[in-house]
Amino acid sequence: MKQSFVQIRKITEPPYSDILVYPKGTKAQIKSRINELEDLGVEGISFQGKLEIGTISILGKGYVGIVVLGKIGRKKVAVKIRRNDSPRKSLKKEAELLEIINDYKIGPKLVCFSKNFLVMEYLDGEKIADWVAELKKDDSSRLKITIKKILEDCYSLDRMGLDHGELSNLSKHVIVGKKTTIIDFESSSMSRKVSNVTSATQALCIGSGIAKIIGRIHKIPKKQKLITALRRYKREETRDSFENLLSVLKL
Repeated sequence: MKQSFVQIRKITEPPYSDILVYPKGTKAQIKSRINELEDLGVEGISFQGKLEIGTISILGKGYVGIVVLGKIGRKKVAVKIRRNDSPRKSLKKEAELLEIINDYKIGPKLVCFSKNFLVMEYLDGEKIADWVAELKKDDSSRLKITIKKILEDCYSLDRMGLDHGELSNLSKHVIVGKKTTIIDFESSSMSRKVSNVTSATQALCIGSGIAKIIGRIHKIPKKQKLITALRRYKREETRDSFENLLSVLKL
């Protein structure tokens, strides 16, 4: 799909300007945010994606922010815009967590940030729910590689003591493309007990719509056997207990 970018300086009127201060804001706030984006080097925004706000297409939407496709020079970036009604007064904490996560080669790479914007690597791919829905019977090996990558990243997050917070709803928080990447760390915390591996495993293999599709392509172990392995991992949180979980999953 050809991408048409609107220059930042031209995003001064509705409906495009509404996205900058969603769900509503003043002209002064719009002007301030345009200046903020220019200071970050963002030159344009392309309003596209599978989600819509009114007549405008976007890449993502959460309770903290709206994500759109941006451009710095010839480089495409994902731009997270802090919602005007967000309980967070700044995106600084999320940016700092993303920097830590990036050191472990997890998550989209942070490019730069300000109070109201996070500029990140643009991941060209599909949300995992859409990707799984398109799989065929002979895609078992691709599926196993993808599941293992997700769980390995979750194990790394557990080891560093950072809980993603939303992996029980995995369908919206993993992008599968040239690489498989966990996204959206706005609910992350380093002050609560981690549950990344257990949440992601349950989302992939127990009871969800994704799990049902996965089960038709790759045999999922019996629920009780899987729960036993998860309980052991949750109790020990060691590499050995994680490897045991991978073994039970035949990964």
